[in-house]
Amino acid sequence: QVQLVESGGGLVQAGGSLSLSCAASGNVVAIVGMGWYRQAPGSQREMVAVIGKDGTITYVDSVKGRFTISRDNVKKELYLQMRDLEPDDTAVYLCNAKVRIYDMEYDNWGHGTQVTVSS
Repeated sequence: QVQLVESGGGLVQAGGSLSLSCAASGNVVAIVGMGWYRQAPGSQREMVAVIGKDGTITYVDSVKGRFTISRDNVKKELYLQMRDLEPDDTAVYLCNAKVRIYDMEYDNWGHGTQVTVSS
C-alpha cells in the first residue's frame, strides 16, 4: 500500500490563497492516479481535482480557474494551489492515491488537512 501525508492547510480570509502538499511513500510504483478530495461537516466527500498517470487532469466545476493540481514524480509529491478562496471551500482536504495491484484498484487516503476560509 501507499502512505500519504498532507500538509499546508490553515485559516485564511476569503479571497486568500493556500497551497497543499501530499507526500507519498511505500508502494508508489503501483500508483495509477492521485487527487485531492474534500469533506465538509455534514457533507459527502467530494472530488476536487485528480491527475491520472498520463497527466490527465480533472477539476470539479466549483474550483475551475481557482485551483491548480500538480505533481512531482521525482519527489513523489502532489500539490494543490488554491487562490480566490471562498467560505464554501472550507473542508478537510484529503489526498488520494489509486493503486493497482494485478487487476484490482485500491484507494489509499491520507488523514487530511483542515482548510478554513473566513468571510
